[in-house]
Amino acid sequence: MDSPVGLDGQVARVAGGLLWHAAYELIERADDGRVSKRLVPVSASDSLPDEVQPLRERLSALRPALQLGSRTLRFDQPQVAAILNVTPDSFSDGGNYDDPETAVAAGVEMAGEGAALIDVGGESTRPGSAPVWEGDEIARVVPVVERLARAGVAVSIDTRKAAVMEAALTAGAAIVNDVSALLYDERALDVVLRAGCPVILMHAGDPRDLHHRALGKNPLLDVYDWLSMRVAAVEAAGVSRDRIIVDPGIGFGKTLSDNLALLNGLALFHGLGCPIMLGASRKRMIGALSNEAPADERLGGSVALALHGAMLGAQILRVHDVRETVQALRVWRGLRDQALTAG
Repeated sequence: MDSPVGLDGQVARVAGGLLWHAAYELIERADDGRVSKRLVPVSASDSLPDEVQPLRERLSALRPALQLGSRTLRFDQPQVAAILNVTPDSFSDGGNYDDPETAVAAGVEMAGEGAALIDVGGESTRPGSAPVWEGDEIARVVPVVERLARAGVAVSIDTRKAAVMEAALTAGAAIVNDVSALLYDERALDVVLRAGCPVILMHAGDPRDLHHRALGKNPLLDVYDWLSMRVAAVEAAGVSRDRIIVDPGIGFGKTLSDNLALLNGLALFHGLGCPIMLGASRKRMIGALSNEAPADERLGGSVALALHGAMLGAQILRVHDVRETVQALRVWRGLRDQALTAG
């Protein structure tokens, strides 16, 4: 068999409480594509193959906080990143915030509701959307980023274009969120390196065709392996692994079955040693599972997926509905903390 591609930390419920990390699930893929799984008790973890020992260490290692100007992004609890699209054509909120005044007010309100990060985007990535010239994208995002940063709000810039990254970082953005994982624009990696900023690497079908399906019979392992290669490449170029965040890219070049596999196997991505961002808010899969509910009627499904991500350890939840998601997380944390104390 090939080298194991990943470890998935398990939780076993036992009488009287919770036994955390009772076993590791070792996942191996053969040359012919067949996948096998077996459980290895934590007490016997030293018997794991040498090539997966680094994965075991990454699974349990704490993710250090990121200093974003005057703000600190901590990963000891799930954090909410608010989606702020200053576009006329995004799939669920297009046109809502295309005026800078309205966008800034919305961003400040989202931060007040509990968002640790405001993710500002100036180009829609929905299926069939038209590319936006970088000058227009800069004109959309810079006034919003500048004023939010001046107000003390932590901002990430959602873009594939190096010129937009440069302009937004100069205006006060602290993180680059690239849905092409720094592959769309050949200058993007250099911009991130020179800025010394954290970066979010997302898996998509293709850097220039984000919704092209390129996954095989094992989408979880395909996405994991692809992100593993991208993290290694970006780290080798000079970006510290603890400043890289990964996103499995729910909905980008993926079928409903692919998305469900990624969500159920989300814990596997902790083996990359990076914080995980989960962006499933209002996605098409929610409509597919709920009688084709339109995008603006997917709140319940969005909160359910956010909580699922939190339970599997996702450090950042990228959402449209900040107030409701923050409230759900607070209730979930209260239940979890009481159960641990009682156990």
